Amino acid sequence: MTSGRSGLIPIVALLALLAGVLAASACGGSSDNKNTPVPVATSPAGTPKTTQAATTPVAGGASVVMKNFAFDPKTVTIKVGQTVTWTNEDSATHTVSGDGGIHSDDLSKGKSYSKTFDSEGTFDYVCSIHPSMKGQVIVEK
Repeated sequence: MTSGRSGLIPIVALLALLAGVLAASACGGSSDNKNTPVPVATSPAGTPKTTQAATTPVAGGASVVMKNFAFDPKTVTIKVGQTVTWTNEDSATHTVSGDGGIHSDDLSKGKSYSKTFDSEGTFDYVCSIHPSMKGQVIVEK
């Protein structure tokens, strides 16, 4: 077994290397930004804000409530790229089914269905369980 300074040299070299790496990263010495933290925008309350990518639906849209065996409002007007969300507030199960690919599963109380409209037009829909429930989505440019 040997003793002496030979064991200290690798430790000193390792500490010097580590100090150099830390100094370079603190001064921006690295051009690799993959591990650089990205600032997150926050609301006044300090919670992160959500951002929307270019492929997300256009802001806005409409909400329709299913209540008392009717769609309320019966007709909504939105822009191309916007979304309509139907929410069932009745104790009975309802659906949303109609033109333009509108087709929900059975929606029990509290459940919702959303559809984004990618083309302009007038789209009629009904509750397939209760066909007297009728509504319409008008999509404009």
